[in-house]
Amino acid sequence: MSDPLGKIKIGTSGFSFDDWKDTVYPPYLKRNEWLVYYEQVLGFTALEVNFTYYTLPSSKSFLSMGSKTSRGFEFTVKAHKSMTHEVNPKSGINAETLGKFLYSLRPLIEQNKLSCVLAQFPFSFIPTPQNLDYLKRFKESLGDIPLIIEFRNHLWLKEEIFNFLKENLLGYCMVDEPKISKLMPSHPKATSDLGYFRLHGRNSHWFNSPSSIRYNYLYSEEELKGFLPSIKMVASHTKKMLIFLTTAMEGQQPKTP
Repeated sequence: MSDPLGKIKIGTSGFSFDDWKDTVYPPYLKRNEWLVYYEQVLGFTALEVNFTYYTLPSSKSFLSMGSKTSRGFEFTVKAHKSMTHEVNPKSGINAETLGKFLYSLRPLIEQNKLSCVLAQFPFSFIPTPQNLDYLKRFKESLGDIPLIIEFRNHLWLKEEIFNFLKENLLGYCMVDEPKISKLMPSHPKATSDLGYFRLHGRNSHWFNSPSSIRYNYLYSEEELKGFLPSIKMVASHTKKMLIFLTTAMEGQQPKTP
């Protein structure tokens, strides 16, 4: 897709996978050279860092990653599971965990390479007054760092929710995922200056499946072209648009439209 102004950045959710060796990365390439290859040879301009969901990262890791990429390359960082999947709306985010998480982001912020933090909430997270208040406090805790919210449950698909996101400077993550009852359907919307789109695939084996099955899906060129109207609409209402493929199991690399 033509983007002469560099407004739209495309990447994948993670880059350091064992099953990418010999499929995406040449066998002679050392693991510490993969990120450079990811940008300079594969041509991606952004990376969604998702290991941070499981483990609080170190600032040294992000310093290294940022140093290996060119000016203009950007990272988004997924929030730790304690902030999204182990939520206690009343008590909020653990201060110690938040402090460690924010400290780790400093190298990317100083290098001007942090696009945002992505908060992906589970299906069980539904729109209640307590959860809405939690989202507001979450955003406040990040200060000037943009926060993107991804919902799983279809109950969030309400105009009043989008208005709430706009009023509280919260970005909305548009998704493509299986058309399964009660999952959040694909809905193009811009609620902040940053547009965000995650392609999860359309594997019907979604619930109670490991990621190796859930995200094992290869988009066809026709399916990818079908996203263009939505992408253009969101991009027209934002300053930047980020698009991430979460489906590159075993190095599957669909061509972007």
